[in-house]
Amino acid sequence: MTRRYAEVIGDPIAHSKSPIIHGFWLASLTIEADYRAFHVTAPALPGYFADRMADPDWCGCNITIPHKITALDHVADPGGVRASIGAINLVTRDEHGAFFGTNTDAGGFYAPISGMDLTNAPVVVIGAGGAARAILFALSRLGVGRVTVLNRNVLKAAALLASFGLKGDALPLGAPLPPAALLVNASALGMKGQPPLAIDLGPLPDDAVVYDIVYAPLETPLLAAARARDLDIVDGLDMLIGQAALAFEILFGVAPPRDRDDELRALLL
Repeated sequence: MTRRYAEVIGDPIAHSKSPIIHGFWLASLTIEADYRAFHVTAPALPGYFADRMADPDWCGCNITIPHKITALDHVADPGGVRASIGAINLVTRDEHGAFFGTNTDAGGFYAPISGMDLTNAPVVVIGAGGAARAILFALSRLGVGRVTVLNRNVLKAAALLASFGLKGDALPLGAPLPPAALLVNASALGMKGQPPLAIDLGPLPDDAVVYDIVYAPLETPLLAAARARDLDIVDGLDMLIGQAALAFEILFGVAPPRDRDDELRALLL
């Protein structure tokens, strides 16, 4: 007897903690299904979706670097994610079996900072990829002040600010930080196997929050520098678990046991 299954796809993918998270929730709820990581390169992405379309046991997949934008070309978009966020991190089936994409990153990003009042507050975001799109989308709904985006491609960063109706500046990586209430690393910099994120946190005020979406390693150089300044931090597991919880309910039709988050974090560490 075959079992339902879902996956997380990306390139690279070995670092992903999603199988641990979803596996923990599936076991906790005694759901007869599996969740696994699957390595998919950019050229293999169309073939991946074609193969899964023929597999009735496939429930869907989470999507990570570098496929969050290009995956939109291979699935339906009934929620208008292309026009709003411009990137997806989840593909699943509708009631007719057709594939469609959605995005749980925005909700996952917001959950850990939902208690912050960011009205008119200045924010800095590093990166302009798929994760940054979800984060900027969320920030555009929070009434933040000026947003500074640091990215290798300054024109791309400026276009993103404009697309979300955010006032601010696009600066190259390495530019001095402006004072900000919230600094978010939405790039892969600092991830295991990637270049470090070298940045001076000196311009940040003492009540600033530093948020790094990288979770491998969990204690990134950015967060270590923030701790050294005694700044409040949000690590990558907070967003990862938050977006995974939304995805789990879509994939498997039931909410995960969030009352066991402390146990899950301990397992992940």
